[in-house]
Amino acid sequence: MSELFLPLQRRVPAIVPPLLSFTAGFIDSFTVLALFGLFVAQVTGSFVLMAVAFVKDEQGALIKLLAVPVFLLAGAATTVFAVVLERRGRAALPWIVGLECAVLTGFLLTILVGAPLSEAGALSVAAASLLGLFAMGMQSAAVRLLMKDVASTNVMTTNTTNLAVDAAELVLAWQARRRAPADAALVAAYEKARGRFRALLPIMLGFLAGTVVGMLAYVAIGVWGLLLPLAIIYAIFAWTSASALRAELE
Repeated sequence: MSELFLPLQRRVPAIVPPLLSFTAGFIDSFTVLALFGLFVAQVTGSFVLMAVAFVKDEQGALIKLLAVPVFLLAGAATTVFAVVLERRGRAALPWIVGLECAVLTGFLLTILVGAPLSEAGALSVAAASLLGLFAMGMQSAAVRLLMKDVASTNVMTTNTTNLAVDAAELVLAWQARRRAPADAALVAAYEKARGRFRALLPIMLGFLAGTVVGMLAYVAIGVWGLLLPLAIIYAIFAWTSASALRAELE
């Protein structure tokens, strides 16, 4: 799609990307435990599960086959919705985050209604799985479309590679700058590498923390642990809404 048709990217506070990655990590860890091994935030894992479902007949195989298409559908729907909103002069980010809040609320309620989730083929498991996949697909697309200079808050494979590359470049640039501290090009290269590393590391740590907290929450209090990531997303929704309102009044 031409850049002329893409929505405007906006800068967000530095705390927002790590909070989003924490939420994604929490929900991914939680669903792996609660929804019989399903990844909802990282589509790479869903590809593997989809391939396994092709050759292994087991309960819940259909959901694993649908995981990637649902994630793709969420990303496409989010893109179309954001473009339509921007063309009408509306800030897309609060609407997209608000819709993610609604989907995640439905995700929580579905699990509560269906608890205890004891069968992989149960209707409640299928519904919760599809809602979780759709919410995380929306978040992944929203970050790419609407947030300026923010790495993925869902998929950590590419982020891990980029962090390793940035760390190596940072060390090399630091060594080169020490040898020639007056070289403006070397100083600029060092600052650029440091900026990329400092932006990506909190996202990685946020996702890692989310996976750990999500697992502990599931073990300790079960489905009620989902109130934490839900509260975070609602807080981000409140900020985006207030920010959009201020921009309209200025």
